[in-house]
Amino acid sequence: MGEFAYVAPATVADTVAVLEEHASAGKRAQVLAGGTDLLVQLRGSDNEPRTIVDIKQLDETNRLDIGADEIFIGAAIASAVLYENEELKALLPGLLESSDLIGSTQIQGRCTIGGNLCNSSPAADTTPAIIVDSGVCVIATNSGTRELPAEDFCTGVGTNVLAPGEFLLGLKFPRPGAGTSDAYLRFIPRTEMDIAVVGVAVNVTLDDTGTCTAARVAIGAVAPTPLMVPAAADALIGTQVDDDALAAAGVRCTEASSPISDKRGTAEYRRKVVAVLCRRAGAIARDRAMGVS
Repeated sequence: MGEFAYVAPATVADTVAVLEEHASAGKRAQVLAGGTDLLVQLRGSDNEPRTIVDIKQLDETNRLDIGADEIFIGAAIASAVLYENEELKALLPGLLESSDLIGSTQIQGRCTIGGNLCNSSPAADTTPAIIVDSGVCVIATNSGTRELPAEDFCTGVGTNVLAPGEFLLGLKFPRPGAGTSDAYLRFIPRTEMDIAVVGVAVNVTLDDTGTCTAARVAIGAVAPTPLMVPAAADALIGTQVDDDALAAAGVRCTEASSPISDKRGTAEYRRKVVAVLCRRAGAIARDRAMGVS
């Protein structure tokens, strides 16, 4: 492991200043929210000197608000803390399930959905769920904050829109109304603690007749970035989210995917699995929206 420094700024402004100072001097700084990805990187090939900028002490990154219209989840809140919140679990079950899939119980005591998003892996479990729940990234800048839809955050494998001096404060979501719910499913080679070969998240809104009036579908591990699939959502809207509609949405997910072949699965296999998971996640989201446990 190379030499590194550590700072824990007391305010958002101080954090931005540290990041900007390093960027202007051509020095590397890396934000620590939970650190579960960062520590692995430091012990691997990415061990060049840098300054670790800890944001876990900031009030803003530890804020959890569940309001009448909006939910805010700070970027430094551990997944285990989120999963213990019964109100949040009832409102965003798919998102909470996706966060509960990251690593072991010990890892979940540190890892965060904000860090998972910022690591920007195509196979990140929480990113598709954040996207379908209409998550908005709240980003700290030297002039305040800026906001960006989560589906526009990742730009490539391990890259995102954060500019030098910026960091993620947290994520905000519209509070789901009656008849709206979500689900996330992934396929992995082992039963626990593995990276997704394919991941799919679905969010649907149903009216009193059970007809889908709105939907969002996102897929992971089958393209350079997690993808929202509007065509899959369109296949569900106006239907009862029945088998035919779910099958059509699955086909659209296959068509939108551009996976690679690696030791965990071939591209052809991933294209088939993404359709299967779309059907299954869509059915779960439908049943939850209908109040069926």
